Amino acid sequence: MTRAGRCLRAVTATLLLLVPFGCARSDATTPAATPKTVTPSAEQATGAQQWWSPRPGVSWQWQLTGPLDTAVDASVYDVDLFATTAEQVAQLHARGRRVICYLNAGSYEPGRPDSPRYPSVLLGRPLDGWPDERWLDIQRLDLLEPLIAARMDLCRAKGFDAVEPDNVDGYRNDTGFPLTGADQELFNTRVAELAHQRGLGVGLKNDLDQAAALQPTFDFAVDEQCVEYNECSQLRPFADAGKAVLHVEYQLPRSEFCPVTRPLGFSSMQKHLNLDVARWPC
Repeated sequence: MTRAGRCLRAVTATLLLLVPFGCARSDATTPAATPKTVTPSAEQATGAQQWWSPRPGVSWQWQLTGPLDTAVDASVYDVDLFATTAEQVAQLHARGRRVICYLNAGSYEPGRPDSPRYPSVLLGRPLDGWPDERWLDIQRLDLLEPLIAARMDLCRAKGFDAVEPDNVDGYRNDTGFPLTGADQELFNTRVAELAHQRGLGVGLKNDLDQAAALQPTFDFAVDEQCVEYNECSQLRPFADAGKAVLHVEYQLPRSEFCPVTRPLGFSSMQKHLNLDVARWPC
């Protein structure tokens, strides 16, 4: 499922939660800065690999809304590209944290600083639950690749260590384009290559049906609600390869999902749907 699809299912199940999760984001921009060299403890990958990736079982924080709290006791932060400043990334590095750059790769968001650069030919149907956002035609890499590359350039300039590209499973949704699994795998592979070319690690967001095929290309996985939807087995290729699985649940209590994911080595926590600062790790 995509971020949008999971959000819709969760909101339907819990009407008391009125705020969408990672879909609501600040669009503030900040000047780029030269990245700071750090050597935090959440380190993995040596030898020929030239980018960082989180180690299995690492503690992490995922915050996409509200003022960023840089004092949370977590080794890895996953935060928004545009809302997070280079100074905040540097603050986290000074605390020994690694920082993942959240960006949207497979869908269009109005109001982002680079939104006017997206040509209308790329825009498909609205995402379920998010009528202002539109699926992108991932077959048009000639138009889309430079836009994603520019976002990753900003990630690198701000000093991020890795990238979390969102909405990379359009072929499983009603996008308005005749997308196939092969189209998606090609697109996701190219997104990973763009990150690696910039010395950034990259995580596979959801897209569980292709997790086994894409595991060799990606450095870690980011998953939502695999316990609630009985999908965690599809992430075993990452765990078996010694790669981190950064996992959240929204509806289930920790007493239900921690016993499932702890033996798998996942980095699991409970979060609010709006992905604010609150977190309850296993």
